[in-house]
Amino acid sequence: MTAQVITKLRSDARDNRGRILAVARAAFAAEGLDVPIREIARRAEVGVATVYRHFQTKDALLAEAFAEQMASCSAIVHEGLAADDPWSGFSLVIERLMEVHALDRGFARAFTSELPEAAYLAADRERTLRLLLELVRRAKESGLLRDDFVLEDISLALMANEGIRAESPGMRVAASRRFAALMLQSFQADPVLTPLPPAVRLPLSRGQ
Repeated sequence: MTAQVITKLRSDARDNRGRILAVARAAFAAEGLDVPIREIARRAEVGVATVYRHFQTKDALLAEAFAEQMASCSAIVHEGLAADDPWSGFSLVIERLMEVHALDRGFARAFTSELPEAAYLAADRERTLRLLLELVRRAKESGLLRDDFVLEDISLALMANEGIRAESPGMRVAASRRFAALMLQSFQADPVLTPLPPAVRLPLSRGQ
């Protein structure tokens, strides 16, 4: 086998890997985690064996696909911690997480999933969760976040946020903003009933 042929094969392999990852990210973002490997392969125009040659298991593919999401999660939490006011920082994190998650249904998994083969992401995830705990601690000490709030409440909010169905990404984001405002009011120690963002007409409300 000539050096030129080997180089071509390596180039094809890189192209296949990149295409598989791009397709997987788009599929997980739009449809969640249940998209099968066979469907990923079909959309990437490769064989199932090719997918498994690059990613030995689905968890390995998920871990690679979530690397970018994990970095985004970390950046959002860092931004919240940088805020001068603890409640403003906490609110920013909730709003941003929900907004990004409205556009990417796989986004919350960077926080809530512990994939067996995502060991290289585990350290980043744990660091981000520790920073989030610090943000929660500051918000509680400010007296504005209720004392019984726990991190699992963020997971619950993100899971509920995932259920939003709308006709366009813009409408999903708008509905998510309203839901985030409702959640933040419920998280407050002494809720301040400020006006909510505008309501979005969702499928459930049709015919009313």
